[in-house]
Amino acid sequence: MKRDIKLHVIALVLVVIAELIGAKSFKVGPGTVVLLPMLFALIMGMLLGPKVLKIVDMDDMKRAAPWINISVMLLIAKYGTNIGPTMPLLLKSSPALILQEFGNLGTIFLSLPIAMLLGLKRETIGACFSIAREGSLAIVSDVYGLDTPEGRGVMGVYISGTLFGTIFFGIMAGLLSPVFHPFALAMACGVGSASMMAASSGSLVAIFPQYASEIQAFASASNLLTGADGVYMSIFMALPITEWLYKKFSRGKAAVKAEVGADE
Repeated sequence: MKRDIKLHVIALVLVVIAELIGAKSFKVGPGTVVLLPMLFALIMGMLLGPKVLKIVDMDDMKRAAPWINISVMLLIAKYGTNIGPTMPLLLKSSPALILQEFGNLGTIFLSLPIAMLLGLKRETIGACFSIAREGSLAIVSDVYGLDTPEGRGVMGVYISGTLFGTIFFGIMAGLLSPVFHPFALAMACGVGSASMMAASSGSLVAIFPQYASEIQAFASASNLLTGADGVYMSIFMALPITEWLYKKFSRGKAAVKAEVGADE
């Protein structure tokens, strides 16, 4: 219990410091990068870990992990209150919200060739069929097992996304703000990760404060839909497409190596 009090005190101090720093924004080309207090709290938390200042050890980190789920539930409940007042707008945009799940398949076509060029084998399948959040872990665990190359692939991306995904999504939302409508970007915030959704939608709210409630409603509704139908999309479309593309690229690489070997 005393160890939990230590964690709560550290979390409170980090939140206070991060809020005192506030949101910082700066222009990058046509877009705006917004650095939210969440980012500063994340960086400070990393510095307190066992690899740097050692104020928090591995046992503390394991104790803190369950509190993330509790915090996320409160966050989702708060965002859920924005859905009701904007329901007519959400219903009007429902086809776009539903069809956007097909856009998540773009992850495969963008990342799989790069992963294979970097030398990944079957790990490519687990790493590239989704953005590798909790639902993806469950799917790969059931289909392949986590103690497999596919399992290592999805776990690697899951850990990387936990560390850097929030930062990446927060920055990308600001950079793309001059290109797309804020409601379209708000829909894109819902990728099945509450922390990434919060970071990217928070950046959008900082840039478009006049649409704050609409952005949060679109983002949370999109995130909810992704969690609901994303599992079926992954099982019946994303994973089979990734398997098929992996086999195609593998044959292509094998043919190129054979041709080079013959020339030598």
